[in-house]
Amino acid sequence: MNTNTMTRISTLAVAIGLAFSANSWAADDTATQTVGYEVQEIALIDVSGSPAAMTITAAPAGQAPTPVTDATTTYSITNNAGTDSKKITAAINTDMPTGVTLEVELGAPTGATATKQALSSAPANVVTGIDNVSETGKSITYTLSATAAAGKVTSANKTVTFTITNS
Repeated sequence: MNTNTMTRISTLAVAIGLAFSANSWAADDTATQTVGYEVQEIALIDVSGSPAAMTITAAPAGQAPTPVTDATTTYSITNNAGTDSKKITAAINTDMPTGVTLEVELGAPTGATATKQALSSAPANVVTGIDNVSETGKSITYTLSATAAAGKVTSANKTVTFTITNS
């Protein structure tokens, strides 16, 4: 082999080596990772506070005492468990005295249905058909009513518990 041929072969070998070397460097320019993820079920309710005491003070002659209403509180809800997956129940810690009724009505979140319910110690469905939703400022309206047969009832407090459960 002459020098010219040797130079050409050496140059070709260097060029091929550089090409392979460049390809191996390019492979090091990227890296991959696998990222696992999960979104767990979220079903939360929160209320804005407690309403003021409700007092029945009047009645037209010959009729039952005039009911009183309070709509000063609200609730917020988040649910990601699916279409019609949840409902809200409401209950009070002890039953109301005879002749006295405390009712609650919640504003329904988008896609759900609300029902006005008299409260007792047994949970009652107040909102059903709750879809995936995240809303705030939904209304809570309480109505206190009494019959004349209830007589004078001393003041008391009731704790209302709202619970999100599966439909």
